[in-house]
Amino acid sequence: MEQPRVFHMDLDAFFVAVERAHDPSLVGKAVVVGGEANSRGVVTCASYEARPYGLRAGMPLTQAYKLCPHAIYLVGRYERYSEVSDKFLKMLGEYSPFIEPLGMDEAYMDMTGFERLYGPLVKVAREIKERVRKELKVVVSVGIGSSKITAKVASDRGKPDGLVEVLPGEDARFLAPLELEDLPGVGERTAQTLRVKLGVKTVGEVARLPETALRRTFGAWGDLLHRWANGIDHAPVQGPMAPKSIGRSTTFHKDTREVDFILATLRYLTERVGNELRKEQKKARRVSATVRFSDFETIGHQVTLKTPICHDQGLYEAAESIVLRTLKERKMMVRLVGVSVGELVEEALQGSLFRGEEERWLELSRAFDKAREKYGFPSLQTGRTFSLAEHYPEDRRGYILKTASLSR
Repeated sequence: MEQPRVFHMDLDAFFVAVERAHDPSLVGKAVVVGGEANSRGVVTCASYEARPYGLRAGMPLTQAYKLCPHAIYLVGRYERYSEVSDKFLKMLGEYSPFIEPLGMDEAYMDMTGFERLYGPLVKVAREIKERVRKELKVVVSVGIGSSKITAKVASDRGKPDGLVEVLPGEDARFLAPLELEDLPGVGERTAQTLRVKLGVKTVGEVARLPETALRRTFGAWGDLLHRWANGIDHAPVQGPMAPKSIGRSTTFHKDTREVDFILATLRYLTERVGNELRKEQKKARRVSATVRFSDFETIGHQVTLKTPICHDQGLYEAAESIVLRTLKERKMMVRLVGVSVGELVEEALQGSLFRGEEERWLELSRAFDKAREKYGFPSLQTGRTFSLAEHYPEDRRGYILKTASLSR
């Protein structure tokens, strides 16, 4: 039986790297992607030059600015990152058909047995790294191991721009001296429990604990933790999963109670969701909308549709009804608005024998998609979204929102 060989590919400071590819003057500087300096929202990605100041993903931008005021703060560009991510995954697919994407900037590759085709796998990894650098203008760190868990830790240990190979049979030895938090899934709370309750400080000490002790403390997670600490991970590399939901949200430049502006933004977000939904060839049974008020209370509701749809008008009408109802519930200023769709079904499974209003709205949405693909997203506007030009800058990809959602 062949020894499993798994690659973990991780694009370093991905959003920052893409911004630097578009603007080389950012190279070598502290850069933060997520929003304007000292504004609302959170850090999505911080360059390695910014991280020594304590900046990390998820940190409020106001806190980031206090720690690193000299950094360059940029608004995120979802479409730009998505384009590079798609090219990255396509490149990986040239080497193996067994690819498991993890968000935009990570992927596993099952390379078991491919030595016979390519030769030493570490040589393949170097080739991919060089291609990523030259063709995509970003940097990837690579971990190679006998399991997904070892490959993941190996790539983390090599960052930035690293290549770490753990030889077959060396997984447990590689992991043993590492700190508890170096093992995926072990956060601050779990690590504290391991130290205080079980008296262990390294991954190797966890590996040597009796499985029963971990099971008593953590339940079923204890069994998995014991296997991972020993470098054992039977989870296969799986192909990309269809999204369970698609959503977009944005935080406003300043709190607002201007209903027309809120609904215009909601309409734009819904059109982006609808466009993505049709690209996935899906229809949605559920539409959800969220409003966050100035006191940070967040209210979300959802509606279940009689029949699944994917056209912009129906999605917006459902989201609009939710937001208007929410605004009536509270009279406070609004900080954020968002929309998402769920309970997705295959578009082809939901046909109709009769041509009606639903089909006409869908044809119109698809016509918009084609024109926007050719001429840019802002090339066609509805009456509702046209007014957003007064509030947001735009480029070919669309309006540049304050803190646009960077995930589906």
